[in-house]
Amino acid sequence: MVLVQNVSKLYRLYDKPSDRLREILPFGRRQYHEDFWALKNVTVQVGAGEILGIVGPNGSGKSTLLQVAAGILQPSSGRVSTEGRVAALLELGAGFNPEFSGRENVFLNSEIMGLSRVQTERAFPQIEAFAKSVTSLTVLSRSTRRVCMCGLLSPPPFTSILRS
Repeated sequence: MVLVQNVSKLYRLYDKPSDRLREILPFGRRQYHEDFWALKNVTVQVGAGEILGIVGPNGSGKSTLLQVAAGILQPSSGRVSTEGRVAALLELGAGFNPEFSGRENVFLNSEIMGLSRVQTERAFPQIEAFAKSVTSLTVLSRSTRRVCMCGLLSPPPFTSILRS
């Protein structure tokens, strides 16, 4: 379960990096930044077994919301509550290195998810059986592969936050 309650995320935008320093100096009280609210009072609850799709134009806060829900970013205000394990795969190809073997990628991805080597070795036969059950993993979209990987590697309860 993921609960995002009255969450807002503020970014301060500066024209030049030096403006940050100017703003904190004690002798000047001028504001050098512009406030940009990526999220404002957003509330979302996703229960066990539910699926939520977030759709919107570029710059509307979709990725920011997912990053806050996954605990990657801290909200400026509001609260985020999760139950169980949360796996965040927000970038295309995250956790997969094309230069690694399938086995190496499984262990890399499990490390990213915070699993121990013992947990991964225990789950590996299932992952290998899944990989052999499809003619080619390239048939599946990257998102589908990531969901399968997360499901096979993560002990329940488990929430997957994907951005594709």
